[in-house]
Amino acid sequence: MSLQPAESRLVVPFAGTVSGRGPLTWGEKALLQDQRETGLALNATGAQNLAAGTTVESAAARLGKLLSEQPALRVRLGTDEDGTLYQQVHSGGEVAVEVLDFADSDDPVEVARYTERLWQEWLIDPIDHFDDWPARMGVVRHRGRTLYQILSFNHLVIDGTSMRYLMPEMGVGEPPAGAGRTTPINILQLADYEHSEAAQKISRRAMRFWESHLRDIPPRTFGEPSYPEGRLGKRYWHATFGSPAAYQAVLAIAQRSGGDVSRVMFAVLAVALGRAMGLDRLRAKVILSNRYRPGFSEVIASLALNGIISIDLTDATVDEVMARGRQALLVSGMHSYYDPDHLNELMARLDDERGYPAAVTLRMNDRRRTTQKWMAEEARARQVTPADIESRLGETFFSWDGTLDTCYDDAFVTIEDYRGTFHLQLIFDMACFTDKQIEDFVYGVEQVAIEAAFNPDVPAGCG
Repeated sequence: MSLQPAESRLVVPFAGTVSGRGPLTWGEKALLQDQRETGLALNATGAQNLAAGTTVESAAARLGKLLSEQPALRVRLGTDEDGTLYQQVHSGGEVAVEVLDFADSDDPVEVARYTERLWQEWLIDPIDHFDDWPARMGVVRHRGRTLYQILSFNHLVIDGTSMRYLMPEMGVGEPPAGAGRTTPINILQLADYEHSEAAQKISRRAMRFWESHLRDIPPRTFGEPSYPEGRLGKRYWHATFGSPAAYQAVLAIAQRSGGDVSRVMFAVLAVALGRAMGLDRLRAKVILSNRYRPGFSEVIASLALNGIISIDLTDATVDEVMARGRQALLVSGMHSYYDPDHLNELMARLDDERGYPAAVTLRMNDRRRTTQKWMAEEARARQVTPADIESRLGETFFSWDGTLDTCYDDAFVTIEDYRGTFHLQLIFDMACFTDKQIEDFVYGVEQVAIEAAFNPDVPAGCG
């Protein structure tokens, strides 16, 4: 970053009425495992404009109030003498807000770009589960005005739905419809419930579903690594793809089919992957919410866990893949609430019975929150035309952004929360793919969406 703002810290106190020590929730266990496997921080991060008249002090005070009100944001982990992890909800403390003051001579456009780059850095900058509070905040000040806030929350204790309830408290957006109608349990009460016999029964039932999908899987989703040299001498790469044209085409598919935009995007990804990688069946881990369960709608905690899906891509149109995907996601969502320790035990047992270790090594995640609503509204508000799609074709981009030290999955595909574009964050083990396969996949996302925009009979072209 070329700009050099003056940096200072504003310490904000907080105090809450709930405190105590307890075991980890299933969501916390899953997040820790995902971090170990992916090597990613998996923070919930973004930057927002601040309303005129906002001061650094008033913005910071909102964070202190939020930590006072939310036990999950006062969690730090600890370790017993026997090595068992536990969570401690603290009664209070202090959080430091990072203040960035830019010189009056700095270009406002460059200040905005700096803010954009900084939140993207915070997205991957680990928050220490043992020593840091689960919330991090920065405030940008320029020419006497407090312009932006940057927020990063530890995914250990919150998920996307939690953010929908937290962000209005930080001056961003409106509370979800019906918010406040219930008094949700806190994160310690959630952990206690998940150790009850009733919850353990739910977990064991979920394991029977997982076993039906895992028993006969191959060792790896995309086969054994065939390119040990990787890409430019490195195995693990992350990349970015964006297509405003594909975004418009997805809206068109949703309009003509009456389908949910999220399911359209998932089907487009499935078909593009199948075509590029020669798959006749898509097997993937998909991060799914458990908010539909009674009493969970407003809980501030991580209730998103990996589900597992298997979708036949043969002899199908894109619309049929969309229908199959919708059904697969629905059924998987009914079996995505479980103790991760039970899943690890199941996988170890199946490995022994098969005679070889195996895992689903494709992970998919739709991280959109605000743009889910925008896309649904946009799909209802206007009819997309072929000209709308064609006019955006020149804006498509794909970039290799750098390397990682390790990654458990062969491919990790994330739909990001960007308005007006089909935006993907991607991680690949390039010992498993060629550059051409990756490019065929990412540009295939756009191709599939455009092909199916106004035609319900486009073949998936897999198998």
